[in-house]
Amino acid sequence: MKSIQKILVPTDLSENSRRGLVYACSLAAESKGIVTILHIANEFDAWELYSDEFSFLEPTTRRAWPSDRVLSEANLDLNHFLEQHLEAMKKLSCVTKRVVLGPIAEQIVNVASEEKADLVVMSPQRHRRLRHIFRSGGITDRVSRMSPCPVLSVTPTLPSRAWRGTLRPAFFGWQRQTTATV
Repeated sequence: MKSIQKILVPTDLSENSRRGLVYACSLAAESKGIVTILHIANEFDAWELYSDEFSFLEPTTRRAWPSDRVLSEANLDLNHFLEQHLEAMKKLSCVTKRVVLGPIAEQIVNVASEEKADLVVMSPQRHRRLRHIFRSGGITDRVSRMSPCPVLSVTPTLPSRAWRGTLRPAFFGWQRQTTATV
């Protein structure tokens, strides 16, 4: 079995992605590996309205932040996200972080190949709704297909439903068993 030395953990700074980060940190601590935490900056958050006094004349005119400002803001957000995991990261031999701008799935695959990652640990969202129908799968699906290395999907556990009595024996034409009266 190939040893896992370099682990890539893409994060969207959500509570769901914390699960993947914690799992990757524990996996890297066991194998004395290197963890690279990747955040892809959202370019749509980089738009702001003009703050001039004449902005009411053209309310649809928007301008973009410079890309270095977008990356620095995303870096600050990533630092704030990682503050809760400093104790877990102190146990690791090496932790690096990268912030990039661009299409999410393609950037994850590019960084995995640049870093020569042995494993990508992702935390997909369970509720995909209509995005999954109109696109060709979620981000985790696309990364799994294009990645040069294995992709581990860490999902939250679902509560188990009570199964007893839901499949009625009458459905199969059997009599329902009852307790015998003596």
